Amino acid sequence: MESLLGKNIEELRDVAASVGLPKFAATQLAEWLYKKGATTFDQMTNISLAGRKALAERYSLGLSAPVSVAESADGTKKYIFVVESGQRIESAYIPDGDRATLCISSQAGCKMGCKFCFTGRGGYHGQLSTAEILNQICSLPERDSLTNIVLMGMGEPLDNPDNVLRALEVMTSAWGFGWSPTRITLSTVGIIPNLKRFLDESQCHLAVSLHNPFSDQRRDIMPVEKAFPIREVVALLKQYDFSHQRRVSFEYIVLKNTNDTPEHIKELARLLDGLKCRINLIRFHAIPDSPFVSPDNDKMLWFRDSLTRKGIHTTIRASRGEDIKAACGLLSGEAGRK
Repeated sequence: MESLLGKNIEELRDVAASVGLPKFAATQLAEWLYKKGATTFDQMTNISLAGRKALAERYSLGLSAPVSVAESADGTKKYIFVVESGQRIESAYIPDGDRATLCISSQAGCKMGCKFCFTGRGGYHGQLSTAEILNQICSLPERDSLTNIVLMGMGEPLDNPDNVLRALEVMTSAWGFGWSPTRITLSTVGIIPNLKRFLDESQCHLAVSLHNPFSDQRRDIMPVEKAFPIREVVALLKQYDFSHQRRVSFEYIVLKNTNDTPEHIKELARLLDGLKCRINLIRFHAIPDSPFVSPDNDKMLWFRDSLTRKGIHTTIRASRGEDIKAACGLLSGEAGRK
């Protein structure tokens, strides 16, 4: 049965017409779907009873509650959802004072094969539809408390550009969630053609997985470097204006004696020179059979301060949810399969 979740206002007009409802019913449908969070057609009380019955016969809302949740000692929650293909995907809810961030997935598994990330260990199992991306928000018990969304969960968002951009349209359109694009950040390894499309079609924040400024070293841990070198990614970004509301940041997992030397600091400064940006340093979280370890706290602070002295705004991201495998790089679907 066709899902309504993920449809834009024009498509909802076609839905309304298909069951004999007037065009203005599309606005009512969008409001129930995206603003009021209706979970059944019966709740759509400003649509005629006959119209609701006709909708229920032909369409589903596309909602699916999480099948399990694990809660960390720090309050982070990892939710498991089952998608239409039968695969399990993970989302991480991260409360922090007056902020509440949801890290959502865009694919089941991942093709990118980054050596420091657990998601790719299980391989790639398919794209998420627009409805499956949005369902992670709409069916979240804490939906009403959310302040921010990050597409940093399972998968590479720009390897699923059509469905991700449609989901962003729903989140930011007046007929949809009506959120400011500044509430949303998309993280990518840098698939250049789709990155350009994202920059042209969206005003959401961008986070680029950098992790090493030297091409040969980055290629060793991130195979995508072969096809889309980080220097070409940065060159593209320098064509855009990040001086106003939209922000670009670079994610940098710090690996002891691997990408944390003075030479790396110098090369990062050269690479990012002239681009208004920030760097988020991330502690490496151990994954099975990995040769990498995280440097100690003093080294993390030294690395941060050295980059700051080079004129790059640099922060160390707080680690959340590591005890339930919800921290950066740990989402895998493993808990769901078990």
